[in-house]
Amino acid sequence: MKDLFREVAQTLILALLLALIIRGYLVETYLVYGPSMEPSLFEGERLLVNKLVYRFRDPAPGEVIVFREPGVDGRNLVKRVVAVDGQMIEVRNGDVFLDGNLVRESFVISPSSDTIPTHQVPDGTIFVMGDNRANSLDSRYFGPVDTESVRGRAFIIFWPLSRFNILSSFVSP
Repeated sequence: MKDLFREVAQTLILALLLALIIRGYLVETYLVYGPSMEPSLFEGERLLVNKLVYRFRDPAPGEVIVFREPGVDGRNLVKRVVAVDGQMIEVRNGDVFLDGNLVRESFVISPSSDTIPTHQVPDGTIFVMGDNRANSLDSRYFGPVDTESVRGRAFIIFWPLSRFNILSSFVSP
């Protein structure tokens, strides 16, 4: 009986350690709040987020990321990377231009009429926007996001099961 208890305890401790390592360094789950990423993501969906990928490279345009909201402790946001450091971004009547080229964004169904003059994304930052441009708190309002605040790249919608999907990057300059 003592051996069985020891074996169960060792298995539980190993499982707990593996779970902590996986959640701390590899993959974490996040809940989508609000309509800012519709139609790509809907409120209440749960995402798997790769926390390891940005240890080896920087975020790229088109990727859906989770990051700490600037100026708000403990709150994460889910948005799409629109531009990275060094790129010139302009928003003209809701259309996004990167380095002077119009970006085709078929996933945007509710565009805004915003206009943002051409400016360069500062080093160490990214410019993010929600897919539901008319209803999104994003870099148009709080400015570029420091890459250090990025938690990871969303890569799977796993809940609800009816919406299970592998997320891809949409980049079409």
